Amino acid sequence: MTLVAIVAAILLLIHWVAPRAAEHFFGFVEVIFAKTGGRPLLAFALLFFGVLAVRIALLPLLPVPVPGIHDEFSYLLMSDTFAHGRLANPTHPMWRSFETFHVNWFPTYSSMYPPAQGAVLALGQVLGSPWIGVLLSSGAMCATIYWMLCAWMPARWAFLGGALAALKLGFTSYWMNSYWGGAVAAIGGSLVLGALARIFKRANLRDALLLGLGIAILANSRPYEGLVFCLPAAFLFLRWLWKKSHSAGDDIPWTRVLIPLTLVLFLTFTFMGYYNWRLTGNALLFPHTLNERNYESVPNFVWEKPQPEKHYNNDRFEEFYNVWEREEYARGWGKFREISNTKTTRLASAFLWQGLVLVLPGLFPALRDKKFRVFWVALLCITVSVYAVVWSNAHYAAPATCLIFALITLSLRYLRTLGNKRFALGKALSRATVLLLVLDTSAAAIHHECDPLQWTCTGDVSRTLVLQKLQAEPGKHLVMVRYNEDDLSVHDEWVYNSADIDSSKIVWARELDKAQNEKLLQYFKDRKVWLATTDDEHLVFRPYEISEDK
Repeated sequence: MTLVAIVAAILLLIHWVAPRAAEHFFGFVEVIFAKTGGRPLLAFALLFFGVLAVRIALLPLLPVPVPGIHDEFSYLLMSDTFAHGRLANPTHPMWRSFETFHVNWFPTYSSMYPPAQGAVLALGQVLGSPWIGVLLSSGAMCATIYWMLCAWMPARWAFLGGALAALKLGFTSYWMNSYWGGAVAAIGGSLVLGALARIFKRANLRDALLLGLGIAILANSRPYEGLVFCLPAAFLFLRWLWKKSHSAGDDIPWTRVLIPLTLVLFLTFTFMGYYNWRLTGNALLFPHTLNERNYESVPNFVWEKPQPEKHYNNDRFEEFYNVWEREEYARGWGKFREISNTKTTRLASAFLWQGLVLVLPGLFPALRDKKFRVFWVALLCITVSVYAVVWSNAHYAAPATCLIFALITLSLRYLRTLGNKRFALGKALSRATVLLLVLDTSAAAIHHECDPLQWTCTGDVSRTLVLQKLQAEPGKHLVMVRYNEDDLSVHDEWVYNSADIDSSKIVWARELDKAQNEKLLQYFKDRKVWLATTDDEHLVFRPYEISEDK
């Protein structure tokens, strides 16, 4: 907060002592913003390609991220599956040795997550790297936030909102610097509200299709939060239809809106059913639900009771599901407050910055603005839905990203009205707020911080070393992983494989009981076998000896 006070004091002093000089410099920048924002195609392109260009320029400071979180590997499995032209993979005969987190093995070998993020990563993989998909989706997110805001506020302010999203989420956030997701669902939310506002002004086919596309993206990226997000939007849409039907000389736009929207939604839900059927054998059974049935004993929502402990095929699963998750979830008000505090910290770090404290005078009139009342209802709904679940990560609230930046931008707009001709108090504070975000992002990049909470973007160092060494070696390899619980956290998982395990150059497997190990070694008898483990937190990597089988 010291930096906030210093920057605010400097700008207030400049605007008090030298108002003309302040207006000359900052006004020049704002005029450029206003002119650019007023040219929709140019503004959209600048945000999209600007995010790509700046993030690529930052590669020496923030290299392409290496996956390290369970969820990331599961999404990358989905990406690899899609890139190979399949929705799912057959169950491997040695599946027990490859069993890992957030992956289903029956009736198919597949990720448990909805397909939208995997599809984006697959696009990137086809272009050269899954991270290209992350890069493209992040640029598209910032551009679509601008497009959405244009339907609700003046274009120059909409462009500022898109630029703020780029500064906060486009460079030094785990949304950009991991494979975990966030941008895809944010695009869906922006499309829904942007298309809806345009339909209300002038019903047309394009916006009906975009509305359907936004709903489809939400349903296939964050279905739970997406549904909650769409409820206020659905209320507005139905109210608009009701007014149309009861307005003299105003017909319901069947061919321009209702029929195309219904068609898109029908195709969306048909695809979802087909996708479920291909992965789980049941059109109504989601892969995520199947995975929870097989592995989870801790509920999703804070008011639910945990089930009895399950038993698993390996010690890592026992520790993760029966120890860590059950400790993470503990019924009672004290634990709920702890969970909520964690969520607040993570959400604030993802979407906010310290400089926003200066915007508080503009927040209250923004919340009272009747035009945006539905925004705040939707934001409240999303907030309640996120705090109702046990687990907490900022990308869970991704559908509401456009709402958050709408609130920030509108608050800045109201803040600027404070003051008078002699002393532009509001202008000084609003400019300080934006400048502080620029400084925060720049400092994070310079210090190689890929996220405000310092999520690792380098993966597990030991696993990465093994991977790099074997990629440089000729032939095919089988890595037997022996976990030392004293060294490796349950979150430091090494056993993840590609969609086509048998064709992979490097296969990672768990060291299990002697009988299973012998079956595995016989199955991969054409591969060189290695042992990967740790000793006193140091990597041990050497040829695997049959005699050391359990």
